[in-house]
Amino acid sequence: MTVKNGHKYNKQSYLCKSCGKQFVSRKHIDIQAIWHDYVFGKQTVYQLSEGYGISRNTVRRKLETVRVPRIISSSKQVVILMDATYWGRNFGLIVFKDCRTKRVLWRKFVRYETLADYKEGVDWLESHKFKIEGIVCDGLRGMFQLLSQYNVQMCQYHQLRIVQRYLTRNPELPASIELLSIVNMLTNTDKYSFIGCFEAWCEQWNTFLNERTLDNRTGKTYYVHKRLRSAYLSLKRNMPYCGHGMTISKLVCQTLTMR
Repeated sequence: MTVKNGHKYNKQSYLCKSCGKQFVSRKHIDIQAIWHDYVFGKQTVYQLSEGYGISRNTVRRKLETVRVPRIISSSKQVVILMDATYWGRNFGLIVFKDCRTKRVLWRKFVRYETLADYKEGVDWLESHKFKIEGIVCDGLRGMFQLLSQYNVQMCQYHQLRIVQRYLTRNPELPASIELLSIVNMLTNTDKYSFIGCFEAWCEQWNTFLNERTLDNRTGKTYYVHKRLRSAYLSLKRNMPYCGHGMTISKLVCQTLTMR
């Protein structure tokens, strides 16, 4: 027979009258219920922590132990939308979705994303006889080289967000305002019109982009408009992969926004 015997660490403590031992009651945590609320209930780690009365780290550990079939879609011809989303600094989820069916093909929990993780997912699909017609990714450094054997496209939404991150959504410099307006056309214009606008912008603002200033303390010179140059270089570097004229561009005109 057990009776209540005060509290320990804010939890109910019990005493066994038969053996004299004292213990703290621990409620059973239904891992499958947590997984169901996470996937189908669209609850965040914070919401699950509050709802089940456990820490966020415990929620993450429970989710990592769940084993579910990695393949959901039955179609073998796929255009992959791949991206990672994070909760905190060291807990994330990589997801591969089929562009046509919008269903998950493969997923993996990670602490941080690497090229090896994406290669693992692609190799898994290949080993299960999927025919990969194209891939849309976020432009992680080295990704285009890693997947060079496939028809790869830079996610246009991510490219827009990269430029916005450098310029902000309400830039003040005329050159930045014009560049942002051009990037906003990315999903609504054809290949040659977009490239023409971008090249005209580059020609107009070339001198402005290359302005440098002297640091009297070090004697070195630096670009004056660093963030504008970063936005420009990002767009220039990813231009060949932005999708205009590629066979998969029509399939992904509404580019992935997994976050």
